[in-house]
Amino acid sequence: MVVRLIILYLLLIPNREIKVLSYNIRYNNPNDGKDIWDNRKESIVDFINHEDFDFAGLQEVTFSQLQYIEDKLVNYSYHGVGRDDGKQKGEFAPIFYNKNRYKLISGNTFWLSDTPSIISVGWDASMERICTYALFEDKKSKRKFYVFNTHFDHIGVIARKKSAQLIIDYVNSLNENNFPVFITGDFNLNDDSDPIILIQKTFDDSNINLNKEDKLYNTFTGFKNDVINPRRIDYIFYYNIDMVSSTHVHLKTEGKRWASDHHPVIAIFN
Repeated sequence: MVVRLIILYLLLIPNREIKVLSYNIRYNNPNDGKDIWDNRKESIVDFINHEDFDFAGLQEVTFSQLQYIEDKLVNYSYHGVGRDDGKQKGEFAPIFYNKNRYKLISGNTFWLSDTPSIISVGWDASMERICTYALFEDKKSKRKFYVFNTHFDHIGVIARKKSAQLIIDYVNSLNENNFPVFITGDFNLNDDSDPIILIQKTFDDSNINLNKEDKLYNTFTGFKNDVINPRRIDYIFYYNIDMVSSTHVHLKTEGKRWASDHHPVIAIFN
């Protein structure tokens, strides 16, 4: 009888809304002038703390940036490794998660290449590229989620196409229990490109209804205020979960400059 009551209680617990972020924060480049990391970092961590995300997939994060972010996001832990050595060298694609709400069950990083289990450059890519993933459990409801976070190559046409299929294959292989899935990332691909269309056949796209005339459509600024050709290259894809809302955010520093050369992408799920 007690077991039945516990099961009934768990079934009656309403699903809490889940807030997901994808954000390329721009690597720590000393040649960025007024847009160097030191002028932007406070705005970024304040934004993440204020928005109280459940999961935040960040891109272009170097180890020094990772240390700063981890120190400032006191309610979060992260999962991920550097792409150059599988440890601390090179950019991370870390998944930050609210450690008060979620438990990390398992996870790993694979390289976007024909040999994903070893450090490698794939196909015609310009450098190592990775996808970090993890399985999380909601500490209260025991609901489980997969989160994948990636950053596709900006040069390799073949690499971007192959990377899209590789991630689809990984999700299909890992997700035997049909858990909800979130895929965050800077894909360096327009939303009418073949690899994005391929992903959209398996996963829902949080901002698929935005059109180029929408003032929030663009996700890449290059730190410029006037964007002539708007591009949506940052995404949150999802599977087996209902979306409540989504948007792109125009985040600026106190100095009224862009907090990164990309805009944050936010989606809320239930």
